[in-house]
Amino acid sequence: MALMFTATASIKKAVGIINDLASSKFPLLLNRILQKLHLKDERTFSEEEEEKLQSTFELSAPDLELVLETLEFILQQAAYHTAKPAVLTSQLQQLEIDDDKVQAIVEKWTSCAKETVQKLRERTLVPKQLEAVNWRLNLQMAQSNKTKLKSPNALFELKVGDEATEEKEKIRIEFSHDELYKFYSQLEVIQKQLDGLS
Repeated sequence: MALMFTATASIKKAVGIINDLASSKFPLLLNRILQKLHLKDERTFSEEEEEKLQSTFELSAPDLELVLETLEFILQQAAYHTAKPAVLTSQLQQLEIDDDKVQAIVEKWTSCAKETVQKLRERTLVPKQLEAVNWRLNLQMAQSNKTKLKSPNALFELKVGDEATEEKEKIRIEFSHDELYKFYSQLEVIQKQLDGLS
């Protein structure tokens, strides 16, 4: 399996802080992060909850933020790679995370992995989604300076809906034969990449 984590300066700093956290409260922190991991526009903790966490774990606001971001990153990477417990354990140990914290992360990941991965798959990256496609072919036979002309083009109308505002939008695109072929080739590449991920 590919290396999920690189020991950057910020990860090393976060690991030092994570290793000093109280082991008894650490699983609760992980549990909350896993519950909210799939929500892209929502903070894991409210400001009031973060203040309580700062006093509970005796951390400054920047250190708490670094810990939360690092734990979210670790769990997102585990989800992206659908990491097996043994692989996740090994890679966390390479970051020099203490064994009790590694065990807590792996246990929480193992118990929540299936549900978390499913929620992340259902999450959309952008609020606008394609709802319908209409198309029409045109063939231009002449223009003012040419009497014999065959210039095909395709007109597409994409109906897009915004999840957040429920607004509908129509986007119109025109392709020449060459442009449409290039676009189709790009879609083929994207399809192969998507097939490779599943």
